[in-house]
Amino acid sequence: CLSQLAQEKEIKILAAEIDGLKNFGCLEVSPSLEGLRDENAKLKYRLNVLQKVREETGIGNIEIFRDAIKAQPKFGDYQCNSAMSITKMLPKTNEQKVSPREIADNISRNIPENEYIEKVEIAGPGFINVHLRKDFVSKQLSSLLVNGVQPPAIENRKKVVVDFSSPNIAKEMHVGHLRSTIIGDSMCRLFEFVGYDVLRLNHLGDWGTQFGMLIAHLQDKFPDFLTVSPPIGDLQAFYKESKRRFDTEEEFKKRAYQCVVLLQSKNPDFIKAWKLICDVSRKEFQKIYDCLDIKLIERGESYYQDKMTDIVQEFEERGFVQMDDGRKIVFVPGCSVPLTIMKSDGGFTYDTSDLAALKQRLFEEKADIIVYVVDSGQSVHLQTVFAAGQMIGWYDPAVTRVVHAAFGVVLGEDKKKFKTRSGDTVRLIELLEEGLKRSMDKLKDKERDKVLTEEELKAAQTSVAFGCIKYADLSHNRMNDYIFSFDKMLDDRGNTAAYLLYAFTRIRSIARLANIDEEMLQKAARETKILLDHEKEWKLGKCILRFPEILQKILDDLLLHTLCDYLYELATTFTEFYDNCYCVEKDRQTGTIVKVNMWRMLLCEATAAVMAKGFDILGIKPVQKM
Repeated sequence: CLSQLAQEKEIKILAAEIDGLKNFGCLEVSPSLEGLRDENAKLKYRLNVLQKVREETGIGNIEIFRDAIKAQPKFGDYQCNSAMSITKMLPKTNEQKVSPREIADNISRNIPENEYIEKVEIAGPGFINVHLRKDFVSKQLSSLLVNGVQPPAIENRKKVVVDFSSPNIAKEMHVGHLRSTIIGDSMCRLFEFVGYDVLRLNHLGDWGTQFGMLIAHLQDKFPDFLTVSPPIGDLQAFYKESKRRFDTEEEFKKRAYQCVVLLQSKNPDFIKAWKLICDVSRKEFQKIYDCLDIKLIERGESYYQDKMTDIVQEFEERGFVQMDDGRKIVFVPGCSVPLTIMKSDGGFTYDTSDLAALKQRLFEEKADIIVYVVDSGQSVHLQTVFAAGQMIGWYDPAVTRVVHAAFGVVLGEDKKKFKTRSGDTVRLIELLEEGLKRSMDKLKDKERDKVLTEEELKAAQTSVAFGCIKYADLSHNRMNDYIFSFDKMLDDRGNTAAYLLYAFTRIRSIARLANIDEEMLQKAARETKILLDHEKEWKLGKCILRFPEILQKILDDLLLHTLCDYLYELATTFTEFYDNCYCVEKDRQTGTIVKVNMWRMLLCEATAAVMAKGFDILGIKPVQKM
């Protein structure tokens, strides 16, 4: 079959193109870097599509169409454009190219009878318009209601390591940590939903020369710290005091370096001092994680200290190490900056610990996917570490996916880096407290304090505050910078968490106000056929069923704003449906319920079920009343 040969040829071409783009991060930073990253994601996406087409016999399964075509309601339910690209790859016959329309016709004629597709039509130069069967969509909606919202099908269960949040000990979490924490948590939630074994790692900055000055200052300020727990209330101030002394007092500086040596040699008293400082930070970090409902396993830089000597030795034995002014460095082909794996004084570096972490995750955790949720400023460093891991043979990128999920910076409304008025970095705990205050003001403006109990009002405040902060971040393409604005994120119009949370609460209230309980809905889901005769019913039904497609796309490119865009589309599509299709019919005079259109109540329930799962993946907690 010519089309199959063409597809196989395109697969090889795409695979070669992807290989050529794999090490883009090792190149000099240039304006085209983001373009290369986007192109890489697109090529992988197309490659997956074509492999599915090739592996299936015939085109009798809607799964084949799912990634290869896009929704085109004007022309059909989906549209397949594959004939256009296949034409370009086919050889000429008798000096004539086979037209896209001929290929489209050939594809259409070879689609076997199936339960998914009502009909296909060829339009224009070779577009295939696909119309779904209403019975098929109706059955899928009923299945969703009976069996719950299901993830996209995955071939096998994978082990995933996600490195995110990663603040530094003795420094407060600031707005810069917000993006990594929120994005990383949402990625973990998605991986967990599809059934992967997920390890959520917090790569704390809990080791290094800064601990020398902190321990020396601890000894001076609280000389009895070994027997009496020191009352360090403000660790940030404690850090600044020790840093000032380190910069201005020569004797203190020398003692700080001695403390580092004693700490690295595992002196028990110095290990205890180090643990005391870490514990103070850890408690402060946990306040943030509790607010945002973030679960993490702490595994800081200190965890990898005992593994670093072996890393240096392995690179030396393989002949990759060069000496440079007393330092041991490793040049990675295609990368502009070498890795320094040992300093001239014999100490290790971030490069060494990152290599040790990568190897541990590959060999001990046996990860199939490793995601580093780190700001885009670390792109060149991480791509060099990944390339070094490939060079030494730790992993094959065709088998193991190691990816930097980069993100841009948070900007203020002046479009400059988000700072306080005094120019300081914005403390994350203060930002969250401000969010709580503003969300309560918003609720009181809407007079919700007059209809909700104190407990319900508190739950709504928390839901709106933290939901809006998370959604404002996740609804932007993570690779771009985004402007932090409480006014915009708390606006209940447009694509915001406030709008979606209010919409969700309204949808959930429809059945309650019609006196229909959960048991009645479940019975109806099993026994009532969902009719899709009205165009708005049909549009909503198809929109609901696109949820697994959306998740599959995010699994491929790790861009969570796609889910936010989909939830907003689902909410607005529901509004169109609700405005045009009566779910509950009431007597105009008395307001009493005359008729309940149960199939439409089921569409309400299916919409709410998908929205609830979407919120769960985004880490947002809706409430029953708002």
